Amino acid sequence: MKLISDDLIRRFAEIGDQSQVEDPIIVAKFFDPTSSATWYASAFDPERNICMGYVTGLAYDEWGSFSIDELESLKRPFGLTIERDTSFHEKTFAELEKELTPEHKIPETSHSHQQGLEELRKYREDNHDLSH
Repeated sequence: MKLISDDLIRRFAEIGDQSQVEDPIIVAKFFDPTSSATWYASAFDPERNICMGYVTGLAYDEWGSFSIDELESLKRPFGLTIERDTSFHEKTFAELEKELTPEHKIPETSHSHQQGLEELRKYREDNHDLSH
């Protein structure tokens, strides 16, 4: 499955930069059907095919960036792949957090949305990408 559709690209562009938004809109949800790993995307860089968002179900839950190319290349047991939840309806992070189980709620010591976006900005600067 192509994880980022043309409709999602347009929607991310409409929403724009949410780096200064305290309660960002979560636009898309991707998940591993063989585990609890889930990626909630709040921003998308089409030039690099990278999303910014909240990730749960891995070593620890936090805000950060993730590569759509990497997610699409993952091969899971039984021939399964990472999927986009096509029934997911966008919502704010505060709304999403109410739905998350206690082990997937953002801990006080975890990265905030703004910290994650700052890391992405720093990455772009370090790689001489001044277009964003």
